[in-house]
Amino acid sequence: MIQPRSHSHLWPGVPLALGSAALFGAVSPLSKLLLDVVSPLMLAGLLYLGAGLGLALFWFYRNSIGEGANEASLQRADLPWLAAAIAVGGVVAPVLLMSGLALATASSAALLLNVEGLATMAIAWLVFRENVDRRLLVGAGAILAGAVVLSWEGQGLALNAGALLIVGACVAWGIDNNLTRKISAADPVTIAMLKGLVAGTTNVVVALLSGAALPHPASFWAAAVVGFLGIGVSLVMFILALRHLGTARTGAYYSLAPFIGAFLAIALLGESLTVRLLVAGVLMGAGLWLHLAERHAHDHEHEGLEHEHSHVHDAHHQHAHDGPVTEPHSHWHRHAPMRHSHVHYPDLHHQHRH
Repeated sequence: MIQPRSHSHLWPGVPLALGSAALFGAVSPLSKLLLDVVSPLMLAGLLYLGAGLGLALFWFYRNSIGEGANEASLQRADLPWLAAAIAVGGVVAPVLLMSGLALATASSAALLLNVEGLATMAIAWLVFRENVDRRLLVGAGAILAGAVVLSWEGQGLALNAGALLIVGACVAWGIDNNLTRKISAADPVTIAMLKGLVAGTTNVVVALLSGAALPHPASFWAAAVVGFLGIGVSLVMFILALRHLGTARTGAYYSLAPFIGAFLAIALLGESLTVRLLVAGVLMGAGLWLHLAERHAHDHEHEGLEHEHSHVHDAHHQHAHDGPVTEPHSHWHRHAPMRHSHVHYPDLHHQHRH
């Protein structure tokens, strides 16, 4: 038997989620700049197409050096989940976001993206029955309060159209995140690559049919680079975080993204630091802190489980190999029933009820 590895319950899920958030947070302010020369629908397509093409190059390179075997392949049963995630998160959500950005300030839009984490957590809790404790709910309430501050205009109760479209995009991505969780054991590069290629191509074709023109090459490649880093690489890290943290908590940590976007909007676009923005930022920051400070530990039982995914030989992966192996690696393996207590999240191996 191989000696198990030990590490913090925060590693590597939390750094992956926060890194994903930082990359995605830059998309809104940078897209706001590109919307001056690219139509919203075309930009939505180019961002995802750039993500898909960039990840395709990495996919071919990785496989050419023999590293692709470290991840599990997509199975036929995964395809309906992937198709639904592409349709909702890759086609509908980016169009709503780009349309909303055209009507709202980049800083407000960036903070409104916090609603994605809230929607992700609510769907995970109410629909997929993932464990969510009181601390997470209170934090979600603070994030929602901040979103309301940004969404409602000072005169009366007229909801800003741009904010409404951005909230719609967040709900669509919340659905997408929960659908993607169902296939997160498979290769994240393949998942993100297919999502980018299919969604990007679809939106670019629709934009062309609607009368939009391809932008100048400089704008085209700028959108592609933003998409590769802010959508493609970010999504790969997000899927990896889903494995370790579960959907609700990954969405909670992902709430850092809007603050990155808001600060970039103020720095790059010269937008003013308003009282409303500060109040919303304080509320959302308090919600994020509550999520980050959570520690979930109790005596729990693991039932027997068989599946395939990339893993190292930690406390939950104690099986024999015929010869020497490198880590991480992927193969079909069985988990024997066990009972123990430690700090954990609802990851691939902690799907128990509370």
